[in-house]
Amino acid sequence: CNNHINSCIDSYFRSHICIDSHFLSDSNNSNESYIYNFICSESERGKIRESKNDKIRTNSNHNNLMSSKDFDITKNYNQLWIQCDNCYGLMYKKVEMNVCEECGHYLKMTSSERIELSIDPGTWNPMDEDMVSADPIKFHSREEPYKKRINSAQKKTGLTDAIQTGTGQLNGIPVALGVMDFQFMGGSMGSVVGEKITRLIEYATNHCLPLILVCSSGGARM
Repeated sequence: CNNHINSCIDSYFRSHICIDSHFLSDSNNSNESYIYNFICSESERGKIRESKNDKIRTNSNHNNLMSSKDFDITKNYNQLWIQCDNCYGLMYKKVEMNVCEECGHYLKMTSSERIELSIDPGTWNPMDEDMVSADPIKFHSREEPYKKRINSAQKKTGLTDAIQTGTGQLNGIPVALGVMDFQFMGGSMGSVVGEKITRLIEYATNHCLPLILVCSSGGARM
């Protein structure tokens, strides 16, 4: 019976691990030693594979955890970090002047950021900051009253309307600058925007200043 079992085992290992017949016929001790070593080595390989799989799963879980935290990072530290609208990469806000370092996508900028980027530090003098829309035609929309929309946009952006105007220096050269802000009702032009642009042009003309207008607008306010 034992001989039959040993014969079956020999046949199995010959077919699966290609052991030469003369090697298996040498002695029972050598057979048992080889079989033991083979089984142990396979067991160790299995453990290594499981260990690698565990590491892969751990790294995958870690990546998922980090990606789930991206929103919290941008939410809590949005003054330092910004997320690209195109590739969703996370980067330091002041790197590459608002151009994504991964895909080259141009990021959105507020009017205040454009002024800070363009005008020499300490030279910006805003104009007509206290000018606000009075809703002279009593405009009403189906969704929300016009005055409430204006108030909501003011709270959201900290601006009085969709443009900032003023004077400053650009590389030491005095200029008049107007920058529209798309975050304020799509940068649309109402009475205040039109009046501030007109006053800026007149001021630049009277003082012989170069005039720069940065357009970021959806058109006339509807």
